[in-house]
Amino acid sequence: MENTTISAQPKTRLYFIDMARTIAILLMLEGHFIHDSLALQWADESYPAYVTWKFIRGFTSPTFLTVTGLVFTYLMLGNERVSFFKNIRIKKGLKRVMELLFWGYLLQYYAFHVLQCIAVGILSIILIYGLWRTMQFIPLFLLYMLAGLGLFFSYLFFGQLGETYWPANAPAYVQNIFHGPYSLFPITPHMGYTMFGAALGVLIHRHKEQVKSWKVILLALVLGFSIYFGIKSLLVALETIPGLQGLHFYRMDWLLQKLGIVLVVLATLLGLETYVLNIKKENLFLKIGQNTLSIYIIHMMLLYGSVIKYGINDYLHHQLGPWEVIPYTLGFWLIFIVFVYYIDVIRAKLHFILWPMKKYSSMLFGIELKEPARP
Repeated sequence: MENTTISAQPKTRLYFIDMARTIAILLMLEGHFIHDSLALQWADESYPAYVTWKFIRGFTSPTFLTVTGLVFTYLMLGNERVSFFKNIRIKKGLKRVMELLFWGYLLQYYAFHVLQCIAVGILSIILIYGLWRTMQFIPLFLLYMLAGLGLFFSYLFFGQLGETYWPANAPAYVQNIFHGPYSLFPITPHMGYTMFGAALGVLIHRHKEQVKSWKVILLALVLGFSIYFGIKSLLVALETIPGLQGLHFYRMDWLLQKLGIVLVVLATLLGLETYVLNIKKENLFLKIGQNTLSIYIIHMMLLYGSVIKYGINDYLHHQLGPWEVIPYTLGFWLIFIVFVYYIDVIRAKLHFILWPMKKYSSMLFGIELKEPARP
């Protein structure tokens, strides 16, 4: 949920990324709300509407994780002419890592959730980039792809452990990173999406002048659909190769299928941005996607009572029928749409608190900030 938007360096503005983040955060909001408030008798896969909702919900987090890697890498490479430690995006990335870890453990101190997964993902992108700068004989995008594949392949091991936690005898907070009692988004395998996003970020940066061509959009669509519909057959075929029998590659088909869907979504949004929509910078829909971290934090408090102890889930947990849950969900959306609409006003009112916090926390990472002009 990296909130940094694509601007300045490089100058090519890719609005489809903010569009993807907006769609993902709205799907997350309704997904969490419906999952926790819908009465259990309606959470039945014999209902086509529930099956459709569950399918759509399934690629929300992969979209977040992939786009995070894409955005951060794209911006980081915009400053690659400077030395590694002078790259402002490296400094901001390390600061973001600490912020995400802080909020992740503050909201759910006992678990390893999506914020922590994103934090480790950004840190890994930085480390791999630093390694690449010292030995550039392997293409950077290939390094990220290999990292993504390695994390996906790790599911063949971790996915079969059940309640046998790993590393054995390690503290729970360490086990949760990989496979523990509260591994909600363990890096093995979920961080793989962030690595594939980083690979996309490299390719988009290297070929940013061609990104919006119909050939690239069509290629991404074909590749995405091919992965979604063909990956299971390919994985099964791999097991016929001598020496690979019994590895059960097919067990990770869902990871790659979701990656295929993410590619289709991103290509579709890029096509809409390029050929259909007349997007303006000041746009409430895009602004929602530019404030995902704030939305995530507040939704955790309101829905689950994180930090504040009481939330909506305490009163509506599995209480609503299908016709009731729809208006409630729209109302939940409305809270955050209004919040984003007034977010600049809110920040201006809290400037006396927010600015010193931002200024001094940035100084810890060698980031110099100039106080913005007050309205």
